[in-house]
Amino acid sequence: MGRLVPAMSRDGRRVVVTGMGTLNPLGKTVEEYWDGLVEGRSGAGPIEGFDATRLTTKFACEVRGFDPVDYMDRKLVQRSARFTHLAIASSGQAIGDAELDLASEDRYRVGVEMGTGIGGFEIMTRDAAAYLNGGRLQPLYATMVIPNIAAAQVAMSYGLRGPNSTTVTACAASTHAIGNALRIIQRGDADVMLAAGTEASMCEVGIASFNAIKALSTRNESPETASRPFDRDRDGFVPGEGAGTLVLESLEHAQRRGARVYGEVIGFGITNDAFHAVAPDETGAAPARCMHNALIDAGVRPEEVDYVNAHGTSTPLNDAAETRAMKMVLGDYAYKVPISSTKSMIGHLLGAAGAVEAIATLLSINRGVIHPTINYQNPDPACDLDYVPNQARRADVRIAISNGFGFGGQNCTIVLKRFEE
Repeated sequence: MGRLVPAMSRDGRRVVVTGMGTLNPLGKTVEEYWDGLVEGRSGAGPIEGFDATRLTTKFACEVRGFDPVDYMDRKLVQRSARFTHLAIASSGQAIGDAELDLASEDRYRVGVEMGTGIGGFEIMTRDAAAYLNGGRLQPLYATMVIPNIAAAQVAMSYGLRGPNSTTVTACAASTHAIGNALRIIQRGDADVMLAAGTEASMCEVGIASFNAIKALSTRNESPETASRPFDRDRDGFVPGEGAGTLVLESLEHAQRRGARVYGEVIGFGITNDAFHAVAPDETGAAPARCMHNALIDAGVRPEEVDYVNAHGTSTPLNDAAETRAMKMVLGDYAYKVPISSTKSMIGHLLGAAGAVEAIATLLSINRGVIHPTINYQNPDPACDLDYVPNQARRADVRIAISNGFGFGGQNCTIVLKRFEE
């Protein structure tokens, strides 16, 4: 794939992570999430949010016990969709965690980069069906369902007037969003960016659409063991919902305000399979080039990578292709680096997956523990690497990569590093 050489700094600006927030199937705070990951707990269970009788897949990884009124004004709750509620909640957590005093910031230098796959899908399908059956659309229908509205509402909620955009690259969206936020700060267009992902497509049509392309597990008798990335008997992903937000800042800005630093974002790579709308290219060539480009951008050699947070969806094609890609870019070292899939516990959060998984990766860097890939019982000859099966593992993680791949052949990789002065 060519020689890996250090990338030239774009303008000398280093970018660090100073705050994190998440609501996902394992918990409604970062600490609840981490505890669930280390314990190897599954967030899957029978669908509670709607009647799943007609569906082939009757279970999911839902965010249970979430009341948006705990995080925002009731009027805003009524005028926005669940994916927006989750984004505002996780962003508020991240701002608080970063101890970011917005009153003292130039609001034009603080922005939002959001990733989502679908937007307000639940309201979109429910209200459209009602209208087509003779009902009326609510006046704010359009602004409740469009994908960019979550980022816009986060900006309005916290008064952020800097760069604001939404990336809709399917399941790669919030990994992509972190990379975009990195570039915005490196260019000097902002000092602080909320890099986030949100998804709440838990509705009958949403699940049915993935059943139609046979992407989901149908292990209804045992939901908690259904997500089994890299296992020989994997039969599809488990649908999930949630949100995650990371506060990215230029190092200079973070140091000026005395912020605690979780880690540094040092590389970003992106490619496209140009192969198929749904299936990955089984050769793994484009994901491998994506990881390769991210390592070049970071100036990191393959043998310096201490951990890979894999995309690891639990689908037969994706897991084999990603394994092949890791071997292509890491060479023989691929057999030595620990790899785990967060989706084994939280399911597939679609556009929110990358941000939530980046939080897990940063926590591994900070706490010296790699969470397991649960439900790994039967090795697959096509997936023969070290997937940290079933039990968390202590490890010194200095540099890690996190992958995000999506429908349409979207491939994104970020490189994260322990902060060092």
